Amino acid sequence: QVQLVESGGGLVQPGGSLRLSCTVSGSLSSDHYMGWARQYPEKERESVATITSGGRTSYRESVKGRFAISRDTVKSTLALEMNNLKTEDTAVYYCYVLQSGNIYYGQGTRVTVSS
Repeated sequence: QVQLVESGGGLVQPGGSLRLSCTVSGSLSSDHYMGWARQYPEKERESVATITSGGRTSYRESVKGRFAISRDTVKSTLALEMNNLKTEDTAVYYCYVLQSGNIYYGQGTRVTVSS
């Protein structure tokens, strides 16, 4: 079982920055993926950034060059640095772990981009 707890959401103006953090506990397999997803009201959750156990990253096209995912294996944390935020980035953000056919999500943290 894997548990994840996010923090760092809030209100920010367009063009601003936020850093999301996720604390991960539990057992991780050697082939796991970690990532961040977001969900708009009445929409499916969509992945925005992933990082493999080997450190390879990938991003949704709409956030490339603005978001950066990173992990600290010593502290068991996952982060998402979000820069040049746009109003369309407003959503609830979830960190997740995908391993052995199972996906585990945190409780989510709300990000609101508005002037």
